[in-house]
Amino acid sequence: MRPSSLLLWLLFGWVLVGVLASLAMLPLAAWLAYGGALALVALFDAWRLARRPAPELQRDVAPVVPLGLEMLVRMRLRSIDKQAYDIEVHDLHPGGWIVRGLPYRLQLASHEECAFDYALMPGERGLATFAGCHLRIRSSWRLWRQRRTLGTVDTVRVYPNFAPLAKMAGLSVELATHVAGARLQRRRGEGTEFQELRDYRVGDSLRKIDWKATARVGHFISREYREERNQQIVLLIDCGRRMLAKDGAISHFDHVLNASLSLAYIAMRQGDAVGMLACTGRTQRWLPPQRGSGGMDMLLGAGYDLQAMPTPTDYLAAANALQERQRRRSLVILITNVRDEDDTELAMAVTVLAQRHLVLVASLREGAVEQVASNAGESLETAIRSASAMHYLAERERVHDNLNRHGVMTMDVGCSELSGALIERYLRLKRENRL
Repeated sequence: MRPSSLLLWLLFGWVLVGVLASLAMLPLAAWLAYGGALALVALFDAWRLARRPAPELQRDVAPVVPLGLEMLVRMRLRSIDKQAYDIEVHDLHPGGWIVRGLPYRLQLASHEECAFDYALMPGERGLATFAGCHLRIRSSWRLWRQRRTLGTVDTVRVYPNFAPLAKMAGLSVELATHVAGARLQRRRGEGTEFQELRDYRVGDSLRKIDWKATARVGHFISREYREERNQQIVLLIDCGRRMLAKDGAISHFDHVLNASLSLAYIAMRQGDAVGMLACTGRTQRWLPPQRGSGGMDMLLGAGYDLQAMPTPTDYLAAANALQERQRRRSLVILITNVRDEDDTELAMAVTVLAQRHLVLVASLREGAVEQVASNAGESLETAIRSASAMHYLAERERVHDNLNRHGVMTMDVGCSELSGALIERYLRLKRENRL
């Protein structure tokens, strides 16, 4: 319990009266009467505040929220006292999150229920806890403020940003690819898996005509094909220290998870199964390829609390682990940030994977490095930094060229382009029947 500013001013007045009494400008009895009355009033006000019950509080928060998007939290308070409350509310939300609308001050009448919303933006994925709520209650005569902590504890799971998946839910695959940033449309009639019979159209090749059906109905009937289903994609995700870099508000690792979810959603809509192997050092988290809506839920659950760690990535150990776990031929997409020192180890790891799988290395560009390289400036220091960044980018490109010469597919994209680029390459590989 702390004194309010009003009580401090009254105490200052008491001191002032004491000064005047010491100068014989006021009788001593006035100072004593002032002090006695103030003490009685202050103690009585504090006693009433201590006896008042705290209002009941309830927090309404979604159990699952996406990273990087603002969420609303509703607080409900209900008075159980005969007197009105003057309250200031500060919710004990997870630390490091951006908050808007707190602390919130309100007047709560006797036996009244009141609700208000405040906004939060999650700062990192994983399990987050609301530890309770602080209420700062003013006394009836506004001489004291008392802080009470209500034990209203809630936990939420912060997932990668699944908002784009919700936008794609009611769309066709073609439209969903556009929402995800891809610009490759699926063309009807291509692929190797039979889909249906239909009337002949001008431009259909003779090899698509079903002669038995044509003879049966008396006019030309063509076969419709689609890309093969029931294929498998494995996302090999680097969780090492390089993924801690940031482009914008979130890290490279969170950009990778967001793009992986978009790709997985499109692949599962195509009838394929998607799995994941996340590796940091010699620690791995494995999810076998899954399909359908249940598979999407499992992928979200397996990756929501993954974090990039300040440790080097062992590409060869990850490749061997994947070879042991995934026996069936798959499209393996290694998402990392290729550096010049990775040349030998990465080539060995990709060689191991290519013995059984089709391998694609997706490397994230660092926007900060490209910005330094493009800004030569006028000073010697700026020019040296620019030249160093250009040398770094050239060595990085050399590693990509080396992988390409060994027959490995590579992608070199920025964080904002990753989702669309992965989907475009996946659909192109399906169209070319390379999976």
